[in-house]
Amino acid sequence: MRPLISWMTKSDPVLLELFEETGIAMPPAVVSYNIDGVSHPTVKRRLPVLDDHGLLRKVDDNRGYYRITDRGRAYLEGELESDDLESS
Repeated sequence: MRPLISWMTKSDPVLLELFEETGIAMPPAVVSYNIDGVSHPTVKRRLPVLDDHGLLRKVDDNRGYYRITDRGRAYLEGELESDDLESS
């Protein structure tokens, strides 16, 4: 089961799932185009937060591409405790 983390929004798991399902690096525009129910401004705000907490990694600073990390996959699998994510 995925832990509930105080800094997360309901959009965050949905964003992570898209990255995990596709397995590719994507910029915010591509993410928001391919996801239902999450606006482009929300995607642009949330991807850096997920990067700050180690669930995504920015892989191209010039183009703003992100990729899911092993930590992000572990979160989706329910392998991380909430304390592991609160302190990051």
